[in-house]
Amino acid sequence: MKKQRIVLSYLLLILTSLPLFNLKAQNPIIQTMYTADPAPLVHNDTLFLYVGHDEKDAPANGYLMRDYQLFSTTDMVNWTAHKTPLRTSDFSWSVGDASAAQCIYRNNKLYWYISSMNKFFPGVAVGVASAETPYGPFKDNLGKALVTNDMTRHAKHAWDDLDPTVFIDDDGQAYLYWGNGACYWAKLNNDMISLNGTISALDAKDKAMFGPGFTEAPWIYKRNGLYYMIYASGFPESLHYTVSKNPTGPWEYKGCIMPLEKGSNTNHPGVVDYKGNSYFFYHNDALPGGHSYCRSVCVEQFAYNKDGSILQMKMTNEGITKGVGTLNPYKRTEAETIAWSEGVIIEENEEVGVYVTSIHNGDYIKVRDVDFGNKGASRFSVSVSSRYHGGTIEIRLDGIEGELIGSLQVPYTGEWDNWILKETTIKNTKGVHDIYFVFKGREPHALFNFDYWLFSE
Repeated sequence: MKKQRIVLSYLLLILTSLPLFNLKAQNPIIQTMYTADPAPLVHNDTLFLYVGHDEKDAPANGYLMRDYQLFSTTDMVNWTAHKTPLRTSDFSWSVGDASAAQCIYRNNKLYWYISSMNKFFPGVAVGVASAETPYGPFKDNLGKALVTNDMTRHAKHAWDDLDPTVFIDDDGQAYLYWGNGACYWAKLNNDMISLNGTISALDAKDKAMFGPGFTEAPWIYKRNGLYYMIYASGFPESLHYTVSKNPTGPWEYKGCIMPLEKGSNTNHPGVVDYKGNSYFFYHNDALPGGHSYCRSVCVEQFAYNKDGSILQMKMTNEGITKGVGTLNPYKRTEAETIAWSEGVIIEENEEVGVYVTSIHNGDYIKVRDVDFGNKGASRFSVSVSSRYHGGTIEIRLDGIEGELIGSLQVPYTGEWDNWILKETTIKNTKGVHDIYFVFKGREPHALFNFDYWLFSE
């Protein structure tokens, strides 16, 4: 009997701690879909995150990736989803698999380098698309692949042309790096869509250069005159780094940055400095239902040692505990601006763009560091639609069961594409708070769709 009481107490402790875990969790940073292969880019004071998209119905033994997705932040804790900027169907030569990619800014354009299986020549190929803005739409520049499998012979398998990354040096020279089983590199011309010279290969098994060996996923950047290459090693993969005083080498192995953890067979780095801090992006399988082919992007803040070395870091659930800005609630905010959520997903259409859907009783969205100022907000409005019986949006402060400052009733609107504006009064709210939109209503149908929200005085 004593043993039973101990077991029951332990289970109760676990169950009661779950809401607390959710309150603190920031990783994975996207909960509305499975994401992988993060590629951060800072442009005009915004951090854009380009990611691969693992479809939720991916099999347990293979990838199902048809498009790339885009998220952005200005505070490192709230992430806004944008319309799908690029699909493999935009490349006439692609079979349809969306392997790892990176986007970079140059010449007043965004250039997005992708890898995908080539329908016209056996093996994986590297292609490039461009756009006038970070949001796209992106278009294939060449109508063919930039790098095909017959151009690279150092590795003998058909998938050695994976995971392109691009680096632009201080002298304006751009370099393309990529590979699986071999690390290829080549110079790019100023047009960013053609190679300048020959393709070179680094020996993946060179211990002085790559320690335990280079598998794939290179990420190149420069800091204080030193060139860094972060890459995946082994399989399942851990993340390591090597450095050089020249973008073409020789490279010197420095150590493991992130050891093998948490289920996913693969990992993929992305490193960026933003608003005075350094951030390390990666992926794992931490979301519910996740596995090696349904992955999720995470981020950790880190710092360099005085000699430029990088300490080994672990995957965390907490992620970024302190943001680098606040959110203005008096501007229209897309419902898909999310610090944390449970239950909901996002979809898009031509009328409203991206919106939150699949909302059921008990689901919620958390938005961090919302600054209501000294005067405070007294009204709340939303754009919503409902095909069935609607539901309620509870607005709570600083927790799922935190102070209730107001509730908004969402009515039946006729169809999912019949959007209406609804407004309600709330308790005057001042200062900086985390906001929880907690959704209530009847089962079993989805309650409503949620497009955007706005507070007012």
